[in-house]
Amino acid sequence: MNAQRLSVDPVSAARALLGATLTCREVVAEVVEVEAYGGPADGPWPDSASHSFRGRGGRNEVMFGPVGRMYTYRSHGIHVCANVVCGDDGVAAAVLLRAAVVTDGFGLAHAHRGPVATAALARGPGNLCSALGITMQDNGLDLFDAGSPVRLTLGKPRPALSGPRVGVSKAADRPWRFWLADHPEVSAYRRSPRAPAPGDGD
Repeated sequence: MNAQRLSVDPVSAARALLGATLTCREVVAEVVEVEAYGGPADGPWPDSASHSFRGRGGRNEVMFGPVGRMYTYRSHGIHVCANVVCGDDGVAAAVLLRAAVVTDGFGLAHAHRGPVATAALARGPGNLCSALGITMQDNGLDLFDAGSPVRLTLGKPRPALSGPRVGVSKAADRPWRFWLADHPEVSAYRRSPRAPAPGDGD
């Protein structure tokens, strides 16, 4: 079963998600950039940049499983961002979907996003959700349920590049962002101005 391939640490799950097919209603896209996020300080993958670092709460409940669920949140209270829950049931971990290549449903994706270049349709996590029509109401969906309005199909392992996560102020040096080479849809790296100097964080 596809979902079982994500019952691993967040870095391995992030790599497994590259090249996956994401289908949301009538838009289809290939995932080309992701970021791994761990969980609480007392868990197997402590990550101070994760929403679950301080433990389980109403906002992050979905991050604790089951594997293969979608965890959505609003960035800066505005942009919807989508994550895929991974790891072990009851142990928080997730992978942020950062960028994708739209492969079908271009008209609808452009209607969602407005007059932008095709390569920019799903570049960046907020734009990805906007282009595919993912909303906060999709939080908790089973992405591997054939009847789900948002579905995920994993592909074969793909060679990946890696580097620090974008815009995080904590654990800013971890090379937990992964992307496929030669895709203009991949977002540019921007370090948070609130992050410590390179090499001074964890």
